[in-house]
Amino acid sequence: MANYSGIILIVIMFVVLYFLMIRPQRKQQQKHQDTLSKLQKGDHVITIGRLHGVVDEINNEDKTVTLDADGIFLVFDLRAIAQVTQKTASTTVATDDTEKSENESTEDSTEKVQEEVNSVSESTEKETSEDTEESK
Repeated sequence: MANYSGIILIVIMFVVLYFLMIRPQRKQQQKHQDTLSKLQKGDHVITIGRLHGVVDEINNEDKTVTLDADGIFLVFDLRAIAQVTQKTASTTVATDDTEKSENESTEDSTEKVQEEVNSVSESTEKETSEDTEESK
């Protein structure tokens, strides 16, 4: 019985080790791999050396990526990408939202100005009609 308790203890330790260390690390690796597979031209990235740049070209055959860092083009291994800070699709969506809000505010401003012009012209017409009546 004593021999079995030692083996059971070792098995329990390996199970705990798996759930505390190995499984979370595999999930993190899978998430990073998914991020790299979705990488596109124009994405803002940070490398493992903390270099910030914009993806200019992706070579899937050689598994390399060319980054534009303020006009300097550097070629890195695809695994050197630590994180993606800004996706191109989110940039497009943000730009569209900004344009919509600007258009709406411009339309609102135009309507307000038109209302003011109409009220001023009405008051001017009333004054002119009153002046003409007084002069008669």
